[in-house]
Amino acid sequence: MQGVWTPDQVRAAEQRLFERTPEPAVMQRAAHAVSLHTARLLGARTGAVSGRHVTLLVGAGNNGGDALWAGAFLRRRGAGVTALLLSPARTHAAGLAALRRAGGRVVEAEDASADTAGVGAEASDALDRADAVVDGIVGLSGRGSLRPRAAELVRRTAAPVVAIDLPSGVDPLTGMVDGPAVRADVTVTFGSHKPGHVLGAGPEHSGAVAVIDIGIDPHLGDPEFVLLDTADVGAGWPVPAPMDDKYSQGVVGVAAGSANFPGAAVLAGGAAVQATSGMVRYAGPAADVVRSHWPEVVATGSVADAGRVQAWSVGPGIGTGASGRAVLAEVLESGRAVCADADAITLLAEDTTLWDSRDPDAPLVLTPHSGEFARLAGDFGGDRISAARMVAARHDVVLLLKGNSTVVAAADGRVLVNSSGHAWPATAGSGDVLTGLIGALLASGVEPWLACGYATHVHSLAAEIAASGGRGRPDTPGTRGPDGASGMGAPIGASALLAAVPDAVRAARADALD
Repeated sequence: MQGVWTPDQVRAAEQRLFERTPEPAVMQRAAHAVSLHTARLLGARTGAVSGRHVTLLVGAGNNGGDALWAGAFLRRRGAGVTALLLSPARTHAAGLAALRRAGGRVVEAEDASADTAGVGAEASDALDRADAVVDGIVGLSGRGSLRPRAAELVRRTAAPVVAIDLPSGVDPLTGMVDGPAVRADVTVTFGSHKPGHVLGAGPEHSGAVAVIDIGIDPHLGDPEFVLLDTADVGAGWPVPAPMDDKYSQGVVGVAAGSANFPGAAVLAGGAAVQATSGMVRYAGPAADVVRSHWPEVVATGSVADAGRVQAWSVGPGIGTGASGRAVLAEVLESGRAVCADADAITLLAEDTTLWDSRDPDAPLVLTPHSGEFARLAGDFGGDRISAARMVAARHDVVLLLKGNSTVVAAADGRVLVNSSGHAWPATAGSGDVLTGLIGALLASGVEPWLACGYATHVHSLAAEIAASGGRGRPDTPGTRGPDGASGMGAPIGASALLAAVPDAVRAARADALD
């Protein structure tokens, strides 16, 4: 499990570090890491470092200083280095002196030969010749999109990019991008991931994120939220023990689908089966269709006839009329843990009396996408973390806000994020699969907040495996397609994602055993 801290927390930790370690020494430590990752990228792309050319995009302050020091280290390894200064009067003096001593070239991004876009001929030439570009334009204090001159330099960049701390133009707290921004192949950051790496558009702009220990870790305090590693998920995923039977592994009930929309029932019920539930009971009008796809499911026509379960997955495809309302009320009254999705969330938003049906001692998980969240609590703007925390606390639930970066908030304020770095699950029915996975984990006794985290991670991993045609994970860090998207997979449907769930669980468990 990895912690993620806010820029303010990181800056405060850095100040405490500087009380015992001189700031220039810390900067050189960080810059050396940037140079190593740039050299690694050069080696992978061109086969060498010496004789290659690196162009630095240098803004004001310490972020630009890191870039300049990194350029000095690369120059000593035989690379040609040109620094393009965006704010010459505010350039980091010590870093600039170090680059010049090492033999680096310095160019003001705007000069007398500038074209109408404000970029000089020498700057254009440096970008044309670059085998790699280092983004040192703005650091964690940056807000908003790039200014015009910086935006033009980035637009003209064709070489792979190494960003320092966070790609310039990406909001450090939300990962939002509202204009021109750097799209990095590799981001080298210090001490921890930052929210901007894993939220919003941050993952697709950050590329592969390398977290470097420069000594601030002991000073960080409690994280803003956490990320689960695949090994965490594999270690926590329930599997049968020698003395287990079908009942001791957890029995999950699935109330989903309808006569007109049986697919939701097939997908949610199938996900519960694939997640290694001891038993799956289906309750609803799609019983015959579910049995035809999953003969191991005990299928009945109603919740009342379903029998004893440890948890319920309810909502996908049940409708928002009287029959759907009756199903949801009965499940909420059952006294069992409940994962409520899709139509169940719409019903809770439209009819607040349904909340009175809930057993206050039974855990409740809500899994809205952005539209369902807006119906439940209003527009959350760009701050997904605060919005999820607010609703989780208000309703005493675990709130899973779906998206490319899925946010899971507990009522006590804990938050975890699953940042997939891809959008393969953005297909009809994939949410039904997630609902079934969460219900299965709740039935097996996994704590609801972690159940959501485990299920989301396996769901994302299964989508990657399915997108690769079953050949394993398709995404290669730092690799981008012609449209800027990461990964080399192909679009999938929810059925393919569902079929890949066992492989995803196996991969997670293998990671835990390594």
